[in-house]
Amino acid sequence: MKAAVILQPKRIETQEVPVPEPVLGELLVRVMASGICGTDVHIFQGEYLGSYPVIPGHEFAGVVERVGSAVTRFTAGDRVAVEPNIPCDNCVNCLNNRHNFCLNWQAVGVTRPGGMAQYVSVPEKAIFDIGDLPFEQAEFMEPLSCVMHGLERLDLAVAAKVAILGAGPIGLLLLQGLRLNGAAEVVTVDKNPERAAFAQTLGADRSLTRLDDLERDAYDAVVDATGAVEVMSRTLDFARPGGKILLFGVPPTGQKMTVEAFPIFRKGLTIYSSFTSLRNSYQALGLLKSRRVLVDTLISHRLPLEELQRGIELIEKGREEVRKVMILPNG
Repeated sequence: MKAAVILQPKRIETQEVPVPEPVLGELLVRVMASGICGTDVHIFQGEYLGSYPVIPGHEFAGVVERVGSAVTRFTAGDRVAVEPNIPCDNCVNCLNNRHNFCLNWQAVGVTRPGGMAQYVSVPEKAIFDIGDLPFEQAEFMEPLSCVMHGLERLDLAVAAKVAILGAGPIGLLLLQGLRLNGAAEVVTVDKNPERAAFAQTLGADRSLTRLDDLERDAYDAVVDATGAVEVMSRTLDFARPGGKILLFGVPPTGQKMTVEAFPIFRKGLTIYSSFTSLRNSYQALGLLKSRRVLVDTLISHRLPLEELQRGIELIEKGREEVRKVMILPNG
């Protein structure tokens, strides 16, 4: 089969590799749609967990090709999406319902081969039936599950006033999730004019292109969806006294965020972060199937496997028309 392999930071090669053989409790999935995520960009840049070489891709959907022994819930031909985080279920964190912090954590596309290949072998417990949901929409189960976890962490009251910094695919999913949770006003900020304008088509009340145009000390919650430390540092400016901040975007490793300590004290702010998801895939899949969260228009590019590096570079450059870049390993 063909697989896109990150051999080392900044170097991807499409290789012919053996089709994996599903072992006890695993399924072989033929990958039909695999989205490029900010985490994939960080892996490409050498800024995230895992080691090299690695086949990336942790947001994907496809068809069960065959099943290993002891698999009971799926058969060949089933249409599925994958939850990439694989906890051990038996460490102190798993046993205290903190599976996203599993001490023996594994992740498809990070610590084990992922969905930027024609086939991938995945444990049965990581597989979800998507029914007739299109593969390109089912691929969003993973990022949307992370958004659901972030919103659970934030736990906003109904009719909140919220600012989202960043209107890429994650910012747009957060926007829709906040609307479903009863936010009365959502303002997005993105330096990319096309992204800022597009956010209004998905429910943003206002879309700005400059942080300095955002009202200070005004928002019940400020959500960073950029992962850029200079933007994360500004979140304190816009939260109201007693407000909340959610640092959702994935920052590069090794970079430090500089903030003034006094405003945190003076305004009584609560600062949250959110790491992956916590058993939120069913929620995400339900929202996608019901079309309460819309993802069709978030896809801007569809590329073959051989163009994974081009897709990553499109995201890195932040060209105006780029939103979610989808890789189609099997055409």
